[in-house]
Amino acid sequence: MRPLKAFILVVASILSSAPQQEAAGPIAYGICQTGYNVVVVACYAAVGFTFGTIVAPVAPPAILAYNTALGTCSTARSAVASTSTP
Repeated sequence: MRPLKAFILVVASILSSAPQQEAAGPIAYGICQTGYNVVVVACYAAVGFTFGTIVAPVAPPAILAYNTALGTCSTARSAVASTSTP
């Protein structure tokens, strides 16, 4: 489960800087989402899978945890990005 801990640490650091990134609007949102996806692709590779090629019913627990963390972070970032940009 080390890759999951690394993923959570990276995502937490990204989320902690989200309010500063929001001022840039849609560009920052895209960069942030790309960052999340790069990390999740690396986590999938660490457990021997390719991101986007496995369905939840047959996924091991690590993959399900990565998907849950990615969804949580993406949702949080969407909420921040949907606020007005100065």
